Amino acid sequence: MRIYFMKTTFGLFCVLFMAAFTLSAQEMSKDKYYKMMADSLVKSAMTEQRGFRSLGDLCKIGPRLSGSVNSLKAINWAVEKMKGLGLDSVWRQPVMVPHWERGKVESAVIVSSKKFKGKSLSIASLGGSIGTDLKNGIIAEVIEINSWVELNEKKNQVKDKIVFYNIPFDHSFPAAFPAYGKNVGYRFRGAAEAAKCGAKGMILRSISSRNDNVPHVGVMQYADSVPQIPAAAIGIQDADFLSEALKNDSKLKIQLKLSCKTLPDVQSYNVIGELKGTEFPDEVLVVGGHFDSWDKGDGAHDDAAGCMQSLEVLDLFKRLQMKPKRTIRCVFFINEENGSRGGIAYGKYADSSNEKHLTAIESDRGAFTPVGFLVDKDSASFIKISSWGKILERAGIHWVKQGGSGVDVSYIKNAKCLIGYVPDSQRYFDYHHSANDVFSEVNPREFELGSAAMAVLVFLIDWEGL
Repeated sequence: MRIYFMKTTFGLFCVLFMAAFTLSAQEMSKDKYYKMMADSLVKSAMTEQRGFRSLGDLCKIGPRLSGSVNSLKAINWAVEKMKGLGLDSVWRQPVMVPHWERGKVESAVIVSSKKFKGKSLSIASLGGSIGTDLKNGIIAEVIEINSWVELNEKKNQVKDKIVFYNIPFDHSFPAAFPAYGKNVGYRFRGAAEAAKCGAKGMILRSISSRNDNVPHVGVMQYADSVPQIPAAAIGIQDADFLSEALKNDSKLKIQLKLSCKTLPDVQSYNVIGELKGTEFPDEVLVVGGHFDSWDKGDGAHDDAAGCMQSLEVLDLFKRLQMKPKRTIRCVFFINEENGSRGGIAYGKYADSSNEKHLTAIESDRGAFTPVGFLVDKDSASFIKISSWGKILERAGIHWVKQGGSGVDVSYIKNAKCLIGYVPDSQRYFDYHHSANDVFSEVNPREFELGSAAMAVLVFLIDWEGL
């Protein structure tokens, strides 16, 4: 049967599609059937854009930092959203999460230099940082550090100073994630390493690929054996300014004030919804992203988009009346940004259940143009998924490679294989963990093509198994 889409209405398309869907394997070759299904999933996603509209609704709630009131509002919204889509089961999985609050005060002002005195710098507390005394803050000289090697060489000069890690984003990498990986250690353990040398505070050049002055935040960690010191990120333009100012005045001092604090852990939840398999209900295909975000911007690309793309996979099955053979489960993992407790909790559930997790697919790289899938753990699964390359191309997927999948799905130890959805990375760190990450910066076509790419892969795994 041949279906022409050019001059049909979408309603007629649905009728024709469902007629084709009921064809037996004898009436249509498997390859043609798979291509038809892939095209149908892409067409539905791209023309209806329901997932993109859901993303807009979620982003209206605002940022979703673990433990915050906003995160609970978003969780309740997600439960009702899944129920409204008519999923077979929807539930909350309880998870205790950290509760860190930024507060209203984030200030770094140059106080000692005749030339630059009074200059306010664009900063934001790093997640997990302690605060300062808000009356006087911390006043100290600043020492610029450009590498771990330099910190070690200058360790005797660091005592009672604010360490300023000034490591630019390395644009020599063709892909953006290796550049981020090269610098993220300074954010995560920079305060602890500076404190070992006697520093009073830490300021980090934002890990960003965009030349603006918006600070990019993220989680940091202290070491039990050394004092805790306040830590903040500084915008790229002010990082460059501060570096130049230090060349003119090596004794330059900054007054740093932060009102952030850590409170006791609070109750939160993963949100889970599924379509039950009709033939192999105990074989589970997970699709998901992390539902929490940092408290700057909307957390649109990171990772509301990944969650809404994952949910749209199930919605596409529903609206095209596709009955999955295996159970397709959408999981919104809480607390990936500063603890991964949602991923850990779901991993424990997966280990203790009688279900067989065939695969888990994570979307947590932004809502940009699809390029590929990374397949982790199982070589046989990688070979099988690679064999579907021509079908996946219909949803914009150009390659399937072996590699890391995602933080949250990595805790599902009994899954046969883990998969990471990979869109183009060039713009991701323009937005990542910053006030730039808002709904208006998401392109609907890129977002929806990502939803479709994931849905096509889920369809193929559901139909073929692994």
